[in-house]
Amino acid sequence: MNNLKGSWRLLAWRRTTSKGDVSYPLGEDASGLLVYTSTGRMMVQMTAARRPALETTDPLGGSAEERAAAYSTSLGYFGSYRVAEGKVTHRIEGSSFPNWSETEQVRPYELKGDELILRTPPSESGGVTTVNEMSWIRDKGPADA
Repeated sequence: MNNLKGSWRLLAWRRTTSKGDVSYPLGEDASGLLVYTSTGRMMVQMTAARRPALETTDPLGGSAEERAAAYSTSLGYFGSYRVAEGKVTHRIEGSSFPNWSETEQVRPYELKGDELILRTPPSESGGVTTVNEMSWIRDKGPADA
């Protein structure tokens, strides 16, 4: 049974290391939306709060510095998903992080009532192990809907 279907609002994206360091890649007040459809499609968008506007009306415009700042304060991707054995696998078709396009990203998860916690598998760099944890709350829809 797939209890992940629906939309989820980001509570926090925490990055924890084996040294005990905790950071928030997009800030403690980041926002985001994760959607799992009944047809097996998914999408996610996460952004830092208070991102500066670019000096252009063209969504593909702006200076290289402005575009770099915008890129480094958001993450989004879309594709399909499957759920099995306590893990959700995102089959990514396109991503703002090009290295993930056409890949599968496996996320062990916990579902506690209306809270969903996704974790990345541990990764090691320079002798330090890092795990990313994204906490989500089931989206009840816009307050004014």
